[in-house]
Amino acid sequence: MKKHLRTRFASRTTPRVIFLLLVAALSLSCVSPAAAQKEKKKKTDTAASTDSSKMLIPLTDEQQIDYTLSEMLGAWQLGDSEKLRQDYADDVAIVNGSWAPPILGWTNYLAVYQQQRARMQQVRMDRTNTYIKVNGMVGWACYQWDFAAVVDGQQTESQGQTTVVLEKRNNHWVIVLNHTSLAPRVPQATPANAPSGQQQPAKPSPRTNSRCSLAICSSAASRKI
Repeated sequence: MKKHLRTRFASRTTPRVIFLLLVAALSLSCVSPAAAQKEKKKKTDTAASTDSSKMLIPLTDEQQIDYTLSEMLGAWQLGDSEKLRQDYADDVAIVNGSWAPPILGWTNYLAVYQQQRARMQQVRMDRTNTYIKVNGMVGWACYQWDFAAVVDGQQTESQGQTTVVLEKRNNHWVIVLNHTSLAPRVPQATPANAPSGQQQPAKPSPRTNSRCSLAICSSAASRKI
């Protein structure tokens, strides 16, 4: 009797077990391709990301210095002292174009810059004819600049030249010396076709001396229109 019941129970249970195993196998067969496809896509994305990072061309030291100069002048125009700080060394020396002692150290320079920048509006500083040279961890650059702004309520324009010395510290180029000078204004020549004996009226000089010494362009605002 017991044997008969066991046989009957086993005959009923076996089809159910087989059915459950088939369901589980089908579920795995459906999930596995999706998981494999997802894993494959993840690996592909990772490989693409790695390839794109390898495609980035590193800048040469000359290009890095040129970028530093552009970043520095842009921050100077906007009055962004935090951004400007990134391009100057703690022990920077600033030599301006006026008869004044050099400004030593970032802290001293920042005080002068903020004081003078507060007097200026609508600032524009264009850099041209840049020459850059690198020798190991030291580089230097010289360029011409054209400055225009409203200083103390008056329109101001100046031109000059700047020479900077940079050092590569912690894989970043920073300015350790900035020497800026103001170019003298060349007087306009008398036209050759002017009638003899008739003197051309003298035009008032568009620049007059004023006390203003800026660090990066210490003489830029020293002549006013």
